[in-house]
Amino acid sequence: MSYRTADSLPLVTLDDVRGAQKMLAGVARMTAMEGSRHLSRLVGAPVHFKCENLQRTGSFKLRGAYVRIAGLLPEERAAGVVAASAGNHAQGVALASSLLGVRSTVFMPKGAPLPKVAATRHYGAEVRAHGTVVDETLAAAQEYAAETGAVFIHPFDHPDIIAGQGTVGLEILEQCPEVRTIVVGIGGGGLAAGIAVAVKALRPDVRIVGVQAAGAAAYPPSLAAGHPVSIENPATMADGIKVGRPGDVPFGIIGDLVDEVRTVSENDLSSALLLCLERAKLVVEPAGASPVAALLSEPGAFEGPVVALLSGGNVDPLLMQRILRHGMAAGGRYLAVTLRLTDRPGALATLLGVLSVVDANVLDVSHVRTDPRLGLTEVEVELHLETKGPEHCAEVNSALRKAGYTIID
Repeated sequence: MSYRTADSLPLVTLDDVRGAQKMLAGVARMTAMEGSRHLSRLVGAPVHFKCENLQRTGSFKLRGAYVRIAGLLPEERAAGVVAASAGNHAQGVALASSLLGVRSTVFMPKGAPLPKVAATRHYGAEVRAHGTVVDETLAAAQEYAAETGAVFIHPFDHPDIIAGQGTVGLEILEQCPEVRTIVVGIGGGGLAAGIAVAVKALRPDVRIVGVQAAGAAAYPPSLAAGHPVSIENPATMADGIKVGRPGDVPFGIIGDLVDEVRTVSENDLSSALLLCLERAKLVVEPAGASPVAALLSEPGAFEGPVVALLSGGNVDPLLMQRILRHGMAAGGRYLAVTLRLTDRPGALATLLGVLSVVDANVLDVSHVRTDPRLGLTEVEVELHLETKGPEHCAEVNSALRKAGYTIID
């Protein structure tokens, strides 16, 4: 595998990334680097967050989009640009185009979160809803480009995009020169490829670990095959890295320069998002939390100091609510128990008294009195409880059994 062209010239070089950094001066922020004491204890070495969730538009995507559009010829700028995205790339293209005075059209899936659609319009793009999945939206954008002459701005499969994203790597080396491992989420691969080009050229000893959601992991089979392969029906809550096929340009770079690609589960992702919110006070979308998920799932696998890249923070509030519930359940913070009581006055109050003693917060109670499995004087009660973790769950179950209750489920 090689990230070089047929004449053996690199598609993306350190000089390209440095040139992109100069171009982005005054446009993209140098985002903060924040330490995480909790993860540092788990890993046994310093862990830092590179907070691209605090970048303009809420993700790193502005970097690559601006460099790509700024490099267009005058006649290309006059024709306008077009992109397809469910959120982050859309906002990056919209803002970059506005800053450069270029007309932009962005195709978004019909089910795209309303806050992302509104933000894309706010940044100056014309938004067109098309299709229900990104592949359909992408096809519509490419058809529009062919019909109108607008330049299609790919989210990851172009050297200028990769060079722009690579500026994150230069910032990491400046802000944390002692770094030994960089962990970054991978979708199509533009961000990981750009960081790898910049970091490996200056610090080849730094280990770069890519992370994919297990339900949308196209890179492991592609790397095994030696060429990009498609996976069918990628499925994950992390829409920012839900890509069914690696980009041709980033694939070669990642194959040469990224040391490892790991996968994480949906439980890992929701737990990571919850940790970012509770411990670091940072709003991070599931894709942006994927490096944290990797650290949580196997903390001993990473040599420190570690930099985990929080690539974006654009998460729909309704999705955030569902993910937080999922994360709390995955972390043992919810407990559902079903038991049977004698159907008499005060029975429920007595049960709730037992739960009060062990400090379990009752979220919901439901009664079943008409199930044929129940005796004449029995009632089945299902309780949904908020707990403090797995040990507290065990304490609650023990207290119920000691009080004489039989837990059915």
